[in-house]
Amino acid sequence: MIDARGLGPGDLIGTMDDFRDLSGYGRATISEAARLLSDRGTVEIRPGRNGGLFVAAPNPIVRLRHTLLSVRTMPTTVADAIAVRDSLEPLIALDAARHRTKQDITALRKLLTALKRATSNRDRFIRANLALHERIADITPNHLAKAVYLTMTHCISDLSAHATPDSTTDSTSYLRHRVDVHTELVEAIAAGDVNRTATAVGRHQAPREA
Repeated sequence: MIDARGLGPGDLIGTMDDFRDLSGYGRATISEAARLLSDRGTVEIRPGRNGGLFVAAPNPIVRLRHTLLSVRTMPTTVADAIAVRDSLEPLIALDAARHRTKQDITALRKLLTALKRATSNRDRFIRANLALHERIADITPNHLAKAVYLTMTHCISDLSAHATPDSTTDSTSYLRHRVDVHTELVEAIAAGDVNRTATAVGRHQAPREA
């Protein structure tokens, strides 16, 4: 409807009643569809007498290396969160190599499998990526570093609506490459090899990585 009617940011698409009449679906279904569109940054839901679904303004973009994150609000905060998270990553990963247990290793490999299965969809890949790093952070006995790292990771996840590749990369090959990078990071941690883990972190943080 947005494309067909040539609507732009701020234009009314229709009310909830309009969509129920057009589709024949119930209030709950229409509301859930509207929420999903809002989460993806396509529409803005405005309640009240003159409310309805309006075309959303384009989301600001924050770069996560070769991935472009559409951010719902506070793009500067997300960019800062990425910087803080990256600065803590060596400490978090080296602690994981020193303190991992068999249970931790099993959990990390399971999350790595989920990452491998998500290469067909960049949004799912980013979520799986963040989940893996959250689990690595859970291992450290440094409670302050863990709290800050997880807060930054949650900030990135909660405020990001959509992830797309930049124009300089082939999405499929790049995601496969990132799987290889994360596989080495997990296996270095599993081996308890601090030097190998440091090298894996360096590769992970190289300009081509994310």
